[in-house]
Amino acid sequence: MKYFRHSATLLAAGLSLCLAGAALGAENAAEDPGLLPLDDLRTFTKVYDHIRQGYVKDISDRELLEYAIKGMLAELDPHSAYLDANSFDDLQTNTTGEFGGLGIEVGMEDGFVKVISPMDDTPASKAGIESGDLIIKLGEKSVKGMTLTEAVKAMRGPKGSKIDVTLMREGEDKPREITLVRDAIKVQSVRARRLGDDYGYVRIAQFQIGTGKDMIDAINKLQKERPLQGIVLDLRNNPGGVLQASVEVVDAFVEQGLIVYTEGRIENADNSYSATRGDITNGLPIVVLINDGSASASEIVAGALQDHKRAIILGTESFGKGSVQTVIPISEERAIKLTTALYFTPSGRSIQAQGIAPDIHVERAKLTAIRPRSQFTEADLSGHLNNGNGGEESRAKQRATAQKEHREMLEKDNQLFEALNLLKGYKLFGRPTSTAGTKEEPTVISANGHASDTP
Repeated sequence: MKYFRHSATLLAAGLSLCLAGAALGAENAAEDPGLLPLDDLRTFTKVYDHIRQGYVKDISDRELLEYAIKGMLAELDPHSAYLDANSFDDLQTNTTGEFGGLGIEVGMEDGFVKVISPMDDTPASKAGIESGDLIIKLGEKSVKGMTLTEAVKAMRGPKGSKIDVTLMREGEDKPREITLVRDAIKVQSVRARRLGDDYGYVRIAQFQIGTGKDMIDAINKLQKERPLQGIVLDLRNNPGGVLQASVEVVDAFVEQGLIVYTEGRIENADNSYSATRGDITNGLPIVVLINDGSASASEIVAGALQDHKRAIILGTESFGKGSVQTVIPISEERAIKLTTALYFTPSGRSIQAQGIAPDIHVERAKLTAIRPRSQFTEADLSGHLNNGNGGEESRAKQRATAQKEHREMLEKDNQLFEALNLLKGYKLFGRPTSTAGTKEEPTVISANGHASDTP
């Protein structure tokens, strides 16, 4: 790297020389948006010179120029950022699911760090941090004035080290301080289990490189144990991740048609992703759970399945991050993360700053079932008559066990409870005609966002 003495003066001279052939003055710059405005460049060099010479501490030219780059990117949007060597490494490890820290997906809002969602089984989720919390202090240092990269760096640290996090929560008058112990975060992308005998629950915590395959393997395993009658796909508090992983998840359920497309200004920013033949569930009904912590890739999945009428979306409105960030290396150790495109659902909806609205709105709430005073039934009376069909008394006990499980689910997770009830309704009354598992040709949604009845 070449260094200049009296940097501001020579920087201004250098800029003027470089632009002399292209920028012929402020008037020409106004006529041609491709030219840089010299008056604004002169203002920049004057400010640079004042900081360089008069700031209370001595700052090197390298530091000042790096600050200028960070400032440019930070002012664009909450997701564009300058990545130094450490940040670049962190970004790469995030896509594999292994990184150190607290386990929080964050963004910036009004100069403070806003929690998009805590990740499952991490120090943040165990401490009760919630989506929407505003982090105002890290240790004794206010986050006001920090860039997002700086705040994330402050939250990172060795496993076992502690950090005090002060946050504000909507509806509370005073800030709350939480002490967190940093841990080595290994996010398990996909978890699956049965809900009763007939239904599957699949939780995607974050979209990683192998998420699509992991989800397919999990569903196939549940199907081999016993055929499923429906699936709950839980994307709540899923901050997103790898775009291709979200495409693979949708492709597993949709026979054909558009999944998502992007539009931007640079070359290769306009892309579309479509499904391939095959539905691993053979048209099983699906309920997708979302909330305000469901962002980015989660919204791609929810929006695509909603547009294809392949799933019912239940919960609350999602976060609304509909932008694509491209990592552009600028040296061997540094890069910029730049917002280069917006993505759209198959029907042409932009998710940016709007989110996905659920088909059925269900708030997360603490509910308690009203239990009857007595659990006695006819079968408990001495000398009761037998049913005559055989086995009814034992099935009554099974129903009692099932009712207990249902009450526990209602009290612990009312949204999941409602999703399961919805799937049971599908089974009882038959689900509406879908694009999968029927003799009818599926609706094809083209890249321009228009639906067609012709495949």
